Amino acid sequence: MNVKGKWVWITGASSGLGEAMSYEFAKRGANLILSSRKLAELERVKANCNPAVKVEIQVLDVAEQTSFKEVTTTLLAKTGSVDILINNAGVSQRGLVKNTSLEVDRRIMEINYFGAIALTKAVLPNMLERGSGQIVAMSSLVGKFGSPLRSTYAASKHALHGFFDSLRAETVQEGIKVTIVCPGYIHTDVSKNALTADGQKQGTTDAKTAQGLSPEQFAKKAVNAIVQEKREVIIGRTETLGIYLKRFFPGIFSRIISRVAVT
Repeated sequence: MNVKGKWVWITGASSGLGEAMSYEFAKRGANLILSSRKLAELERVKANCNPAVKVEIQVLDVAEQTSFKEVTTTLLAKTGSVDILINNAGVSQRGLVKNTSLEVDRRIMEINYFGAIALTKAVLPNMLERGSGQIVAMSSLVGKFGSPLRSTYAASKHALHGFFDSLRAETVQEGIKVTIVCPGYIHTDVSKNALTADGQKQGTTDAKTAQGLSPEQFAKKAVNAIVQEKREVIIGRTETLGIYLKRFFPGIFSRIISRVAVT
């Protein structure tokens, strides 16, 4: 797919993976709708984008879904279409199950799962009417296996796979493409912003996160997979081998993941 002139809506666009993908899409000539809760940061990202493309800013909190249909209608009046929706906004977790409050569990699911499916349902009718469009879900390696300290985060990413695999099967004959992206360790503020057991931000960067791919490296691989309309892509370094270890040697994987020092 040639994305030049296409409208790409990216949530969580004010930093990290969303910011990096915004620049990569803009470099390739795509028009952008940038969303997050932080207007000033969205303005900064817009100013850094390729000036040859159109950029719309839409402040959005994915945990507050009641406005999604109205917001989508307003944006479609300006752009005419959303050709690619990238459900990137999310929050990670660092807390033991026994210590994590149910309120924190619910907040993580509200942001990572319900936010993604609510926005997808708001945008989908226009795509179906046009008979084309692509929906991207940002999962994780822990969308494939569970990890200590990330129980509800892993659950939210597992849920995305179930929902978007089903959506793909339902809509492929109607021209809709669905791509699930599974990042490993990427050097962003994801661990700094991760929710601890009491709902506070962790405030520190994990060692493995700091050693991960740069957001720019990730963005090139992710955008390549999206324009190639891949069903699923795994992006990372040696940590991605965990998926195959669990698939083919589940007993060994179980022993390793229970003993590994995770942060």
